[in-house]
Amino acid sequence: MSKVIGIDISKQTFDVSFRVNSKLLHEVFANNLKGFKKFIKHFDCSSFRIVMEASGPYYVSLATYLHEHGIKVSVVNPLIIKRFSQMKFYRAKTDKKDASIIREYGETEFASLSLWKPETTGIKSLKQMRTTLELLQKQLRQSKNQLSAFNSSGLVNKDAEKNLKKVIRTLEKAILNMEERMLVVCKTYYEESLDLLKSIPCIGDKTGMMLIAVTDNFTKFKHYKQLIAYIGFAPRIYQSGTSVRGKGHICKMGKSQTRKMLYMCSWTAKRYNKTCREMYERLKAKGKPERVIKVAIANKLIKQAFAVVTSKQKYKENYQPNICF
Repeated sequence: MSKVIGIDISKQTFDVSFRVNSKLLHEVFANNLKGFKKFIKHFDCSSFRIVMEASGPYYVSLATYLHEHGIKVSVVNPLIIKRFSQMKFYRAKTDKKDASIIREYGETEFASLSLWKPETTGIKSLKQMRTTLELLQKQLRQSKNQLSAFNSSGLVNKDAEKNLKKVIRTLEKAILNMEERMLVVCKTYYEESLDLLKSIPCIGDKTGMMLIAVTDNFTKFKHYKQLIAYIGFAPRIYQSGTSVRGKGHICKMGKSQTRKMLYMCSWTAKRYNKTCREMYERLKAKGKPERVIKVAIANKLIKQAFAVVTSKQKYKENYQPNICF
């Protein structure tokens, strides 16, 4: 059996589950540098595979510390662990039990576990700035909606109106500044990839930066279909036997803001991107709904983006693949 240490991590502590001579053991360490040092001193971690969940930001420090000390780490999507627990019909939900489940999953699926590595400085900066940008945009929408609601009532308090307008101006300025700073970071670290992406009609700076951040500069996925599934544009068919014929739809398991941006790109791609325009006309002739066509175009844009960056060749409108017979 593969030697695996399962870790369930939280803000303050992390629970460790491991097996010694078929006996299951459990220990708890502090989620800080002192706890990390105590952990690797306590175990011969070089002979183990460490498996943990991607629990928000809490796992990053420990995973990075272990990686820097040459210890093999695998970080698993929490949903996978949840489904594995449900499959085993486990009912208990404690930190100790969660660590045991993660260890058991690691032992069962050891061959399929991929090694984790820290994100580069550029990607980490882009992701944090992008998250901040989304928060600012959300606050701006809320402020504008509130001001509009006050105006619709016909009775607007002058102080409330004045302060809301001030907040809106501040947020608009902060958003513009954040977008400019993101572009500087992206050009500093990933200028070549951004130029390649912008060669595709209807993909600009914002969408290009978003794709670079999501894909870790297109190193996170081996195939464009994996990226489509990660974003949440992969189709989901729901049918069983002869009686169940559910309506097909996309599997929205990715980040909604990413899907929204690519969906908006499809609106212009159906006019200005030759391949997407041909796809639009073909699917429209078959009677496909507009929304379905735009999702298909968004998938086509992802495929084009993946191709240009991984091949390091700019988009060619009349590109024909070399086919050997």
